[in-house]
Amino acid sequence: MELVYEPIGTRVVFGSGSAATIRAEVERLGIERPLLITRRRELTSDWAAGVFEDAAMHVPADVVERARRQATDVSADGLVAIGGGSTIGLAKAIALETSLPIVAVPTTYSGSEMTSIWGLTRDGKKATGRNLKVLAKTVIYDPELTQTLPPAIAAVSGMNAIAHGVEALYAENGNPVVSSMAEEAIRSLAAGLPRNAHAQCLYGAFLAGAALGSVGMALHHKLCHVLGGSFGLPHAETHSAIVPHAAAYNRDAAPDAMARVARALGVESAPEGLFDFARALSAPTSLAALGMKEADLDRAAEISTENPYYNPRPVTREGVRALLDDAFHGTRPRA
Repeated sequence: MELVYEPIGTRVVFGSGSAATIRAEVERLGIERPLLITRRRELTSDWAAGVFEDAAMHVPADVVERARRQATDVSADGLVAIGGGSTIGLAKAIALETSLPIVAVPTTYSGSEMTSIWGLTRDGKKATGRNLKVLAKTVIYDPELTQTLPPAIAAVSGMNAIAHGVEALYAENGNPVVSSMAEEAIRSLAAGLPRNAHAQCLYGAFLAGAALGSVGMALHHKLCHVLGGSFGLPHAETHSAIVPHAAAYNRDAAPDAMARVARALGVESAPEGLFDFARALSAPTSLAALGMKEADLDRAAEISTENPYYNPRPVTREGVRALLDDAFHGTRPRA
């Protein structure tokens, strides 16, 4: 067996009530004047140098600039992000420019906190990349913080995390370690989401984020970034609608990955199983329901194929257009 595996350099604190350690973890990193990025006012404290509450989906450039200015104004020497993917994404965008260390406290199942992937939307296009400057130094997982998560948000953020696991399984630079984490992530989320088992779901999100953070992205994430950044579709909901069709697109080119997904879900076929699981959670299964216009599908396919990138099956405009059509109408993938 030959493999290359570069584990992430993040400290993870997991457990019920662990949010009580936020201040201690901040001080452990030598941070004295953190900027707190959150809408969870009950978790704010006098140890923060300032609070920024205006994080937005897809990390708009103007929001990043306002937050960065506040960080400068309060002489922040670190960032504490308490919230979902938008909040943690904003902290990453600030860190990309300032190199400020991040302590992340996720309150959804997005998994963003475990990756060095950043995103920034400017002029209707979302740019993404990887940089270790945006990787959280410490992540605190407290299942108590997800107990008030509305079922609809839990469902779509869970599908978002499952999509991370699916794509990690057929990544160009995947390896057995990452594949094991990804499969266990999908299994944990598939078991936990229907039962609203907070710790199990948060554990699955942690594994899914760690898996994706260790490998590259492919067609699924490219499509979601385009649909969000260029057409304003909600992030997690878009993952839910796209992942069954991205899996169907790659089914024949990544049979081992699809077998692992199916096994984790306890089904015969990964694409159909992903679609049925989303529907069972009442998570979105069509782009039309998210506000996508059918007239924009051609443009979405064009943007998604402008620049070459890795995917198990070659990415063609015609193939992507057909995928988007199925996702738009919410058509159940066919075996």
